[in-house]
Amino acid sequence: MYAEERQQEILRRARVAGRVDVVTLADDLDVTTETIRRDLTTLERAGVLRRVHGGAIPVERLGFEPALSTRDEVMTGEKERIAKAALAELPQDGSVIIDAGTTTGRLVQVLPADRELTVVVNSPPLAIALASRANLNVILLGGRLRGRTLATVDDWALQPLSQLHVDVAFMATNGCSVAKGLTTPDPAEAAIKRAMVRAAQRSVLLADHTKFTNTYLARFAELREIDVVITDSGVDPALAADLAAAGPEVVRA
Repeated sequence: MYAEERQQEILRRARVAGRVDVVTLADDLDVTTETIRRDLTTLERAGVLRRVHGGAIPVERLGFEPALSTRDEVMTGEKERIAKAALAELPQDGSVIIDAGTTTGRLVQVLPADRELTVVVNSPPLAIALASRANLNVILLGGRLRGRTLATVDDWALQPLSQLHVDVAFMATNGCSVAKGLTTPDPAEAAIKRAMVRAAQRSVLLADHTKFTNTYLARFAELREIDVVITDSGVDPALAADLAAAGPEVVRA
């Protein structure tokens, strides 16, 4: 087992059980305790685990939301494949919403230069990345800027969304499950995401496979409100089937 595969298995176990311990992991995965401790350090630096005495806890158990810069360094290959697959959902022209997030940020990077689009964003970094593109009309939603996610929230973002109708909303999420739908830690950000889904004719969720083991405080959509889920090949096939049965088309990039 390669180190990345082992670390993903450690993360999976932590999220299922709520905690992992070094000795048990070393025995189960047939490596030394020193190797496990290095793995836990790597996962903590990635912002997905928090080290505790003798083991680690997934950050969502602590109500902790990793910073955008931290999340941007995780699952980079998967996020790039998801973003490229999402291009199939772009209208030939018209309007789209691109939600704040690291996977949606990859979509911004690969938007084609031959589409005349109006792009609505609630992320100043994404707006800046798009602003120099001559084929795009960029609308940045105002409001309070959340430092942790660099997303604008509250009434100055909600009011314009209530007056918009776009062709496609490309959404990000912290967690997704059949039972609880799409969730995020911050209620203010959940309200913006909810308004984005309502403003769109079609909604497309961009989420790597790790998002489907998480549930957070605030729900912003049920799966039946999402038209397409684009994830990576690491998602369990049985889980993908359950997601599809709940309503959306599931694409594994």
